Amino acid sequence: MPIKRELIKIDAPAGQPGFLGAGHIARPVVSGPFSVTDPFIMLMDDMLDKKDNQPVGGPHPHAGFETVTLLLEGEIGDESHKMKGGDFEIMTAGSGIIHTETIDKKAKIRLLQLWLNLPQKDRWVTPRLQNVSLQQVPASNKDGVAIKVYSGTLAGLTSAVQNYSPLIVADIFINEGTSTELELPASYNTFLYILHGSVRVGEEEKLLQKDQVGWLDLFEDAAKSELKLIAGIEGVRLVLYAGKPTGDKITSHGPFIGDTPQDIQRLFQEYRSGKMQHINTVPERQKIFL
Repeated sequence: MPIKRELIKIDAPAGQPGFLGAGHIARPVVSGPFSVTDPFIMLMDDMLDKKDNQPVGGPHPHAGFETVTLLLEGEIGDESHKMKGGDFEIMTAGSGIIHTETIDKKAKIRLLQLWLNLPQKDRWVTPRLQNVSLQQVPASNKDGVAIKVYSGTLAGLTSAVQNYSPLIVADIFINEGTSTELELPASYNTFLYILHGSVRVGEEEKLLQKDQVGWLDLFEDAAKSELKLIAGIEGVRLVLYAGKPTGDKITSHGPFIGDTPQDIQRLFQEYRSGKMQHINTVPERQKIFL
C-alpha cells in the first residue's frame, strides 16, 4: 500500500513591502531553517502593480543555486526573451552569473520565484538558462482536475526540464467538491501554496485556504505515496512543489549560496572584479528554450 501523505504544518505568511518600491508586495511563502525546508531555500510571491514608467530593478549576481520562476500574471523581460503569464524559467546560477530584472513601464505582474539548492557536487556547475512557454507545458484536464506540470513527473505528465536537484512543480485546478489523488515520492519534501479557494488535504482532510502554505509529512522511505485532495465550495487553484532533500548544509549571504563562508567571500570578490558573465551573453548551448 502506498504511504498516505498528511498535512503537518500550515503557514499564513503576510505580504510586506517589496524592494521594487510603490506597488510591490512580496510574500515569503518559504522561509525558516534550511534543514527543514531542504531543498527549498526560499520562495517569494511577488505582486507588482506599477503605475509609472520609472525604471525599477536592475542587474545583480547569483551563484550556488537555481532560481525557479513561474509567472502567474503579466509580462517580464525584454525583446531578446520575454516571459508571459503561464511561462516558466529555471536559471542555474552555478559558478556565478549576472542577470537583469528591469521593469521600465506600467505593469501588473505576479510571479513565484523559488531559490532551489544545488546538490553539493553540482554547486559550481556551468550556468544555464531553461525557458518553457505555456504552450509547451505538459497538461491534462479531466474529471474536474486540470494539471500543468512544469518540472518533474506528476499525474502521468512529464516535463522536459532538466534538473540537478529532483523537483516537481505543478499548477493545479480542482473544481468545486471534486477529489483527486496524486502520486508522489514519499521522500520528497512537499508543500502546497493556495492561490484561490480552499482544499482539504490528506486522509484527515485538514483545511488549507487561500494564501496559506501547507507542508506534508516527509519519509526517508523512497516508496510511492499518495496525496488526497478535495476542493472546497469555490474550487481551488494551488501550486505544488516537491523536491528531494539534498542533505547538505549551506551558507547563505545576499545573492549567494555556498558550502562555507569562504565561498561567499570568494564570490563577492569575483563579482566585484568583473569575473561573472551576464546570462544574456553565455553561449547558446547554455540556453534551452522549450
